Amino acid sequence: MTESHPFEPFLPEGAQLLMLGTFPPAERRWSMPFYYPNFTNDMWRIVGLCFFGDKQHFVAADGKHYRLEELKDFLTSRGIALYDTCTRIIRTKNTASDKDLQVVEQTDIQAMLQRLPQCKTIVTAGQLATTLCARQLQVEEPKVGDFVAVDFEGRLLQFYRMPSSSRAYPMAIEKKAAFYQKVFNNL
Repeated sequence: MTESHPFEPFLPEGAQLLMLGTFPPAERRWSMPFYYPNFTNDMWRIVGLCFFGDKQHFVAADGKHYRLEELKDFLTSRGIALYDTCTRIIRTKNTASDKDLQVVEQTDIQAMLQRLPQCKTIVTAGQLATTLCARQLQVEEPKVGDFVAVDFEGRLLQFYRMPSSSRAYPMAIEKKAAFYQKVFNNL
């Protein structure tokens, strides 16, 4: 069964950083209706560590959800936009793992960048997101933690590949956060 992306692109005015994953997990795995909704995914803990020195910063008091409105306000204030590289997929094994996703329709990343005229940095989290983004931008894939330069309509961008925030990616959260910190320091 083909699934369409459940969220609108989160594109705050003046955003300088566009973060792209692959596609959200099935709704039954969500702790909130927003990007990186699976509570076991470490993205919002990584952001908490990088900006506040506290991986629990965005975790709600119940310890099972994130404080969504605070998170959205924070992302807006820091100029961080979010979306994914796929708008339609088929899950081949009922998981959110990249290897189990059949891409039906990719996001038009160039059109998204046109909507973000102040964006200077693109970050992909994970292998499939990186591959799809690199193909669309017609550049080589950066290595984990590194970037390649992109000339997009006369605008010079940095395209970074970051480690996946999934706990299935075998790296300590503190080490993942150190990679992301390099990008966030430029905001």
